[in-house]
Formats: sequence, structure tokens, C-alpha cells
Amino acid sequence: MAKLSLPKNSVVGRGRTYSVEKKSNRLKKFKIYRWNPDGDANPTMDTYEVDLDNCGRMVLDALIKIKNEVDSTLTFRRSCREGICGSCAMNIDGTNTLACIKPIEEIRSTVKIYPLPHLPVLKDLVPDMTHFYAQYASIKPWIQKRSPPSAGRENLQSVEEREKLDGLYECILCACCSTSCPSYWWNSDRYLGPAVLLQAYRWIADSRDEAVGERLDELEDPFRLYRCHTIMNCTNTCPKHLNPGKAIAEIKKLIATRS
Repeated sequence: MAKLSLPKNSVVGRGRTYSVEKKSNRLKKFKIYRWNPDGDANPTMDTYEVDLDNCGRMVLDALIKIKNEVDSTLTFRRSCREGICGSCAMNIDGTNTLACIKPIEEIRSTVKIYPLPHLPVLKDLVPDMTHFYAQYASIKPWIQKRSPPSAGRENLQSVEEREKLDGLYECILCACCSTSCPSYWWNSDRYLGPAVLLQAYRWIADSRDEAVGERLDELEDPFRLYRCHTIMNCTNTCPKHLNPGKAIAEIKKLIATRS
């Protein structure tokens, strides 16, 4: 019988516990993944108590409070605090989402926070997004024109043409969807993933772009596109309520019906 085991350094151990001296009726426990690349120690889950009477409503507020007042070594990304930049994407309570728009009150028990799954971890809650961004660059995310605008004017769109981009342009490349996709977990070296494919369709659907054929040729590949098996984790987890699964289906439909 085959015996399967995790590498020794992947086993997550129990870390330190930081308690609040002044007890409150609104104490909340946060268990946070910790790993430092500068040593040989395994990752741990550190536990922090936070007084919600002196903390903002969102999970990011608690992380900032912990870093500022309890443990300055805690490392995570954050920027806009408005759900726009995608920097604070992480796995919270078992779901990939943005810490800045995830209310603490929605989590009934201990808040468990991990980095986005199946990406290399740089430190604590910071994943390495290098490969993800390289995949995004590979789809040439800009308008490709063959002819100049008429009379030297800008490239105009009708209201109807512009509406086709709704549900596509709002993607903030947080990678919540891609890192929730089992197909991307096992084939991320060749499969582009939901986020990048949604972005690819955003340019295919743009009436101003004149390279639709070339874009579809680049995507027509057993791995780059067709590793999507419509599991729909991507759509379920998207913090911007977009539908990458539908965008991928539209690409497949265009490839199947083009002459």
C-alpha cells in the first residue's frame, strides 16, 4: 500500500498565543498563518485576541491593529482598504476574499487566516504573484489596432458595445478566483486560470480591438483554456461578484463557432 505524507517543512504547528490583558465582552480570536523564510522552522498558527470594541469592522482592521499594537513582525499586503486594489487577498474562514471588505461579524467562531492557497509563500500572508502576473502579461492586455481612428479621433464605442464590458473590466486581479480553482492548483504552469481568462475575454469582447482572431488562436490549447471544467469555485469566491466561469464559456463558444 502506498503511503502518502507531506514534506516535513509543510506541516503547520501550533504557534504563540497573544492574550489581551484587559478582558472585554467582545474579544475575538484570530488564528493567523506565520512563516519566516529566514529560518528553518516550520510554519505555525499564532493566536491573537482582539478587543472588537477598539477595532474596526473588517478583518483588515484587525490585522492592522495586531501589527501596530501586538506583533510588528506580522506581514501582509494592503493598500486601498476599499476593495479596489486586490492587495489584501487571502484565505479567511476557508474562503478566498479581500480582508478589507470581509466583516469580522460574519465569522461566528475563531477567525482563521491563511495566504492564498497553492501559491509560493514569501512570508506570513504574502504570496508570490510573479507567475500570476506573467500569465496576465501573456494575453497582451491592451487594445491592439490595425487601422488608425477615423479623422484622427479617439476609438469610439456605442452604449451597447460598452455594456458588453460590464462584468469584465471590474476585475482587480486579486487572484482569489484562480487560487480557488482545483484545475489551476494542479496545472498552473500551463493553465491560465479564471482571472487571466476573464481578462482575455475582456479584450476579445472590446469592439475597439482588432486582434480577436489572434487572441483566440493563442487561447485554443488543451491546457491554456480547456483545463477549465466549470467547477465554478471561481465565480463563488469572487469578491467583486464577477463570473469568470461565464467568460471562459464565452471564449470556448467563440472558438467552436468561428469559421
